[in-house]
Amino acid sequence: MNPSLSSNVNAPARKIELPLAVKVIMIDLDGTLLDTAEDLALSANLMLKDLNMPEQSTATIRSYIGKGIQKLVKRTLTGQLDGEPDAALFAKALPIYEQHYANNLSRNTRPYPGVVEGVEALQQAGFRLACITNKAEAFTLPLLRATGLFDKFEIILSGDSLPKKKPDPLPLTHICKHFNAQPHEALLIGDSLNDAIAARAAGCHVFCVTYGYNEGRNVYELDCDAIVESLVDASKLITKLP
Repeated sequence: MNPSLSSNVNAPARKIELPLAVKVIMIDLDGTLLDTAEDLALSANLMLKDLNMPEQSTATIRSYIGKGIQKLVKRTLTGQLDGEPDAALFAKALPIYEQHYANNLSRNTRPYPGVVEGVEALQQAGFRLACITNKAEAFTLPLLRATGLFDKFEIILSGDSLPKKKPDPLPLTHICKHFNAQPHEALLIGDSLNDAIAARAAGCHVFCVTYGYNEGRNVYELDCDAIVESLVDASKLITKLP
């Protein structure tokens, strides 16, 4: 079996022709463009220390990544993916986390292998590029600048750019309208269930990378059009619509 293609037997069967012809490429940030887990975990443990709570492993906190910082803080406080901490504790913890993360934003964060080369290949091929993330703009823009990716995208949508964020389809449909493209002419490259749900709801195509976070789930369980090892591999599975 071609390792670049989804082998998910549980997802609905979808017939697509590769290379996939699209105009717009939307790319997720955490777990797709950038490996942010170490800095997110460092900030979470600094928060826990300030709250006199026991620290957690980077691997555990990594499994909490995927639905924005507020969700990450709630999961860190409760040790559960869907846990709800005491409201007063959460109100105290969130600004502590945000300050630590602002101070450690790009200490260890780097683009994944193949990201810079892949994005440049997509640029050279003439695709319209957008970054869509659930991370707040106050963290998104400095991170993209620090890692040299800011100027690669024509538009950047953060988690607080619009009234709704992934898995809602709004950010994706907003990008399509921005580029005057139909949803089926757009591809989202991400790493998580959030990305797959958002893309399907918007009517866009979706590729998933093998190396992301995905809240501890197996990427091969996701309903996506292809699974790729890198953005370079993704660039080889698409072609530009005229």
